[in-house]
Amino acid sequence: MYIKYAVWGLLILSSLMLLLIVLRNRSSGRLLSALGLNVVVAAFLLYGLNLLSAYTQVDLPINTATIGTVTVLGVPGLLLLVGLKLILI
Repeated sequence: MYIKYAVWGLLILSSLMLLLIVLRNRSSGRLLSALGLNVVVAAFLLYGLNLLSAYTQVDLPINTATIGTVTVLGVPGLLLLVGLKLILI
């Protein structure tokens, strides 16, 4: 039971420290906003692919691994995941 409170306390403390760093340094705020934008675009790309799955018969789960791959690699990462899905399954 105490571990639950410790985890929540650690989460709140780390969030406050991250907010302090972002507010002190403008370049880190730009970096975090660019990363956040890339994550949102990756999620929309995966969601759009899943909407078209009735036509393409390819559906990819939206989880941290797929979003991370598409965030880092972009559209080639999405094509990589589609290729892996078609080859392995």
